[in-house]
Amino acid sequence: MDQNLSRMFADLDTGVLLDLGIILAVAAVLIVSAQKALPWLANRLRGRRRYLLLALVPLLRLIIIVGAFLFMVPKIIEPSFQNMVAVLGSLGLALGFALKDYASSLVAGIVAIGEAPYRNGDWVEIDGVYGEVTHVGMRALSLVTPDDNLVTIPHLKLWSGTISNANNGSPQLQCTADFHLHPAHDAAAVLAALQDVALTSPYLAFDQAIAVVAQEQPWGTRYRLRAYPIDARQQFRFTTDLTVRGKAELLRLGTTFAASSTAPDPERSAG
Repeated sequence: MDQNLSRMFADLDTGVLLDLGIILAVAAVLIVSAQKALPWLANRLRGRRRYLLLALVPLLRLIIIVGAFLFMVPKIIEPSFQNMVAVLGSLGLALGFALKDYASSLVAGIVAIGEAPYRNGDWVEIDGVYGEVTHVGMRALSLVTPDDNLVTIPHLKLWSGTISNANNGSPQLQCTADFHLHPAHDAAAVLAALQDVALTSPYLAFDQAIAVVAQEQPWGTRYRLRAYPIDARQQFRFTTDLTVRGKAELLRLGTTFAASSTAPDPERSAG
């Protein structure tokens, strides 16, 4: 065993150590220079060219590191066929352990293409992130949140996470507007008023059902107005329209809303 190891590694004399030090120093200088020069130049550009130049920084750093590694290996290890096979085998094994999650995401991506738990255009919630799916790749999916943030989520979440799909490949997506009222009110009048609010919305899909669900709580009555917009992308404008006009109609009826001090925190009550 010791003899095999001694044959694998070259003699690290002063000349070899000096060469290794020079390679490391040159690589460090190139990395620092790239990390300072490219952002400096990018900040003097505008538009897409600036972001393309900034994206080159990690790529160039990786190229420098790989190049330095390739220069150093022949100086440390005797360049024979057996040694190269041993080194590459060990490197492949290490990469296999390091990239096991990546490989799992690739397998999950194949499963996602077959089972289609989400597609482009679907509105999904994964690990508390809600948005529209804009790209389904082999390793991950990309979705845009209502705040216009692009979020990349690995398909690995298929194995252990919960995926909520709001429209599941169709334009129909149910929207809900919540109203919390004082218990002393005419429930029949409230139901009729909320139905009329949904029916008169310009975003309403008339071929889908409208529902008003009432639930009595210790602090009052909770009404949930459920309806479907014409297009899933209109969900936030539709919900806002239902909420604003629904509130105005309930105030016109003389209905009193539940006091905020007695209403529970929705997030805590949901938990």
